[in-house]
Amino acid sequence: MPVPETPKPGQESVWDYPRPPRLEDFAGSITVELGGQVIASTERAWRVLETSHPPTYYLPASSFADGVLRKAEGASWCEWKGQASYFDLVTPSAVAPHAAWTYPRPTPGFAAIAGAVAVMAAAVDRCTVNGEEVVPQPGGFYGGWITSWIAGPFKGVPGSMGW
Repeated sequence: MPVPETPKPGQESVWDYPRPPRLEDFAGSITVELGGQVIASTERAWRVLETSHPPTYYLPASSFADGVLRKAEGASWCEWKGQASYFDLVTPSAVAPHAAWTYPRPTPGFAAIAGAVAVMAAAVDRCTVNGEEVVPQPGGFYGGWITSWIAGPFKGVPGSMGW
């Protein structure tokens, strides 16, 4: 098992997050950029917090620019949230395939995020939380966003499959 980093003042440890995960409201600035433009912006969102994972942010679908969300084929299953469906993110100069997802009918504990949209930070130009550019969760599978106020290590790094 990994050795959790000691959080610095003002930091949260992902090792203090619960399993099963918790959903919480988030009040702060979030932006998503693709193709040289801001494609989503909000001051209200939700965070899903799960042991060993940086937060995954879910934005209201209304925070995305018109025409940016294009329904994509495929679905996946989360044991906690239910069945997800996907979007390609589209601008006049860029397409990010399967870069966003939603839970149209999540499980009761996650009902607040029904229709909200999460973005894979590695698939777009830039995501920010409260003005800070995020680092995508490692590994390319999970959708967490790493900021300076989150201490790891984070699931997704080599050797973390069993965490």
